[in-house]
Amino acid sequence: MVYLSSEELSSLLIARKFLKDISEGYIGRDISTIVEKITTILKKHVAEESLIDDALSFQLIEYSPAPEEVFKAVLEGCLKRRSLSFTYRSLTRDDKTIRTVDPYHLLNYMGTWHLIAYCHMRQDLRNFVFGRMSDLKVLENTFTIPKSFNIQEHLQSAFGIYKGLPTKEVCLRFSPEKARWVEGQVWHKEQKTKFLKDGSLELSFPVADFREIMMEILKHGSGVEVIRPKALRELIREESKKIARIY
Repeated sequence: MVYLSSEELSSLLIARKFLKDISEGYIGRDISTIVEKITTILKKHVAEESLIDDALSFQLIEYSPAPEEVFKAVLEGCLKRRSLSFTYRSLTRDDKTIRTVDPYHLLNYMGTWHLIAYCHMRQDLRNFVFGRMSDLKVLENTFTIPKSFNIQEHLQSAFGIYKGLPTKEVCLRFSPEKARWVEGQVWHKEQKTKFLKDGSLELSFPVADFREIMMEILKHGSGVEVIRPKALRELIREESKKIARIY
C-alpha cells in the first residue's frame, strides 16, 4: 500500500475533481483512465468511496465546451510544435475565415479553452476559442517559438483574457456595500487597493482591452464607478443609456 501525507491526499483529491469537472466531455477516454487510477489510490485512504466525490467540487458557468477532436489536435500541435489549419468563426462579426497558426499555449480561462497562437494571416499573436474552431488539421511544417516570447509574462500582462496590447491603468471605486464583496478578490497580480474613509474601495490594475472589464463593471451596477480612464467612463455612460432605454 502506498502511504500518502494529508497534503498529498488533498492534492490528489483536487486533481481528480478538476479533471472530472473541467475536462470531462472533451478529452474523453484518455482523461477517464487517469481519473480511475487516481480514484483507486484514494479509495485506500477514505472511509467511504462516496466521500471522494462529496468532499469538494468546481462550479463554472457561461463557459464554452470544447469539441474533443479540437482539443486533441490543438494539444498535439502545441506539444510537437506543428502548425495548425482551421476555420474560425469570428466573435465580433458573422463570418468565417481559414487560419494557419503556430500554436504556443493552451489556456483554460474560467472554464473555456483558448489557444494562444501566432496567426499567419494577421502576422501577430492571437487568441482563439476552441468552440469556434472547426475543420482543424495538424500540418507537417514545424515552428519555433521566439526566445523573446514568455508565456507567463504574456498571461500576467493585463486583466482578463485580452493580452498583448498596450495597457492602461483602470481605477474602479466600489461602494461600501460592494467593497465587502470585492475585498480580498484578485483581479490582477499587480492590482492596487485603497480603502477610503467612507468605507468605499478603490481597485486599480492594468487593462489591455475594455470589452471584458466593461462586463465586469456593469455586473456591479450602481455599486461601482469608473474613476479612470476617461475613455472607459464614457463607454460605461453610453452603455448605461442604452440599458435605461430598454427598461
